Amino acid sequence: MTRKKVLSSHVKRLLTSVSDHGARHLTEVETDLRQTSLLLEEAIEKLGANFMAIHGVVSAQQETIDLLLSGGKPDADKIASLVAMPNEIGMYVNAAVTCMQFQDMTTQLLDRTLKRVTGLREFLGTLGSSGAEIQPNAENDEMVSLLSSINMALAIQSLELRSVLRKAVDQKHLESGDIELF
Repeated sequence: MTRKKVLSSHVKRLLTSVSDHGARHLTEVETDLRQTSLLLEEAIEKLGANFMAIHGVVSAQQETIDLLLSGGKPDADKIASLVAMPNEIGMYVNAAVTCMQFQDMTTQLLDRTLKRVTGLREFLGTLGSSGAEIQPNAENDEMVSLLSSINMALAIQSLELRSVLRKAVDQKHLESGDIELF
């Protein structure tokens, strides 16, 4: 191969590698951000529904209390409903607390996203600092060697970043029942 073809082959491989690694990590960032958005949206919707349900039970309870305070006598259905209300309120409070676990999951997702962005910045920093070592009058063999070492360093960084980031947060809907917390 001619000097120009060898060098262009290594430059092409390096640029393709940078593009592939960068795109892969940015796709993961995008996925984590979308998942975070879904979790937040669903959790807030469910929190609102549970708080409104608690309000409904407390309002019904207050109506019965007002009836009793005014000297009225509640019928059997009202009495049974009044007896069941603490359990019903407890159920809605437990459901609301479960929905609040979204904070932990979103924190994990955001932390992982930040690690990806930091890793990608370091990845590009390695490319920049390594590229600064290239001398304009370098020999072909020296350029090929430097480009190969840059490509290897970037591949190692990308693998290290992927291995550091756990995939433990994989739930998309809170009602699935298998929320993983730490």
